[in-house]
Amino acid sequence: MPSAEEVVVSLTGAREPTLGSGRLICIDGPAGSGKTTLAAAIARLEPAARVIHMDDLYDGWEGLPHLGDQLDDLLLPLTEGRPGSYRRYDWLDEAFAETVSVPPVDLLVLEGVGSGALRHAALITTLVWISVPPQLRLERGLTRDGAAAESHWRRWMLGEAAHHARERTRERADVLVDGTGSTAPALL
Repeated sequence: MPSAEEVVVSLTGAREPTLGSGRLICIDGPAGSGKTTLAAAIARLEPAARVIHMDDLYDGWEGLPHLGDQLDDLLLPLTEGRPGSYRRYDWLDEAFAETVSVPPVDLLVLEGVGSGALRHAALITTLVWISVPPQLRLERGLTRDGAAAESHWRRWMLGEAAHHARERTRERADVLVDGTGSTAPALL
């Protein structure tokens, strides 16, 4: 049985470029579901891939609704073969820091909540939806961010659920991945 990363990379490679001359994999799904882990596995399989974490693009815990402009600045220039960019958010300083330039690449992987937004659907080569049960997501998040972040996590979980419902992210996905690894990835 092929791994999730093998399924995603194979499907993406079989499709025409959608991001200029490159391809775009968006790994979306609820926080704590395993998006970062899957992105890292794809990067190991495709070492030339560039991985960008959506956590670097959000304007803090309340930043999900404002993500579109950041993605415009990153993705739209890449469609024209020019470098894109985004402002990196510094979670410790609670402010945007430096601007990060992203040159055109053959494979760009965006991982994180909101990466598969409708606003940029035409640029996505492969949309992956990954999920796990809510309690496991919360446990993973609090293990990473600490118990003091629980109120942020609970608000974030409500906001992301509304976002995903509005954007129909799961329904538009090309591949469904079980973030617990207990079932095989499903092509849609």
